[in-house]
Amino acid sequence: MTDVARLAGVSHQTVSRVLNGNPQVHPDTRERVMRAVAELNYRPNAMARGLVSRRSRVLGVVSFDTILFGPASTLLGIERAARAAGYGVSIATLERVDRQSVLEAADNLAGQGVDGVIIIAPQMAAAAALHNLPKGMAAVAVEAGQDSGLPSVSVDQIEGARLAVQHLLDLGHKTVWHIAGPNDWLEARDRIEGWRETLTKTGAPVPAAIAGDWSAQSGYAAGVALAGQPEVTAVFAGNDQMALGLLRALHERGLRVPEDISVIGFDDIPESGFLLPPLTTIRQDFDEVGRRSMATLLQLLDNTTPSSASPVAPILVTRASTAPPKR
Repeated sequence: MTDVARLAGVSHQTVSRVLNGNPQVHPDTRERVMRAVAELNYRPNAMARGLVSRRSRVLGVVSFDTILFGPASTLLGIERAARAAGYGVSIATLERVDRQSVLEAADNLAGQGVDGVIIIAPQMAAAAALHNLPKGMAAVAVEAGQDSGLPSVSVDQIEGARLAVQHLLDLGHKTVWHIAGPNDWLEARDRIEGWRETLTKTGAPVPAAIAGDWSAQSGYAAGVALAGQPEVTAVFAGNDQMALGLLRALHERGLRVPEDISVIGFDDIPESGFLLPPLTTIRQDFDEVGRRSMATLLQLLDNTTPSSASPVAPILVTRASTAPPKR
């Protein structure tokens, strides 16, 4: 920093103010300092800055080994928000999602000196561990339900399911079948609840939910079962991957979508608009989940009580896979 100050012809305090974004520095001085920084290839020493500020500027994230679109996109949204806030990210990826694994991961991150942690805990076993985190750790839960004991950020899954089912009922379908995600996932349970509540409130029959596991294969198996039932005219798949398998099964059995059966998914994966037909679905704003998670964690680090924001609102994306039922 002294070398930069000498080359720019300013004090090292001025260099510090420029690098910390102080708005009181004159633009010409700022430009002169930044030219010197570039010429000398200067990088602030993160460890030294951490000693002064008592913060490492590193955030820990506990996630799990998955290729599922929702959790992976949540992690990406958190990373983007952390970078925007000037934080690095240290990720602990779990091979097994259970109470002990979550606690060990949080403890390891604490040992690395992270300022705080964000824990993606959409499964019941992971959410149960959140009550026993290391004492004094600043922590935020994502998709962990309302009973995690931590400040929590989530998408309103019940509202998303309501939007999906109401869309199909408004088109004139008498009821809606549901292919559900795994029972140990909190999101799957919320989507079942939203589906069932919407049908009940409108007086529509409530068919038995069909168990899936988020995979296209389970959606295909559900589609094989549903294709043989002539009363089925509309299906809400718990995610887009299961909707993809469902579309394949219906096509192989000579059923047209949406002419014979309307299909709606959940997540709005990038490929949803390119399926045949393009898939109507529910979009989740994962970038907003990341921004709110980061904002909540920063409030905790500043010893401020986090604001109790409402869940992130899902969005209905209407495409060609839904239509009124045949007369």
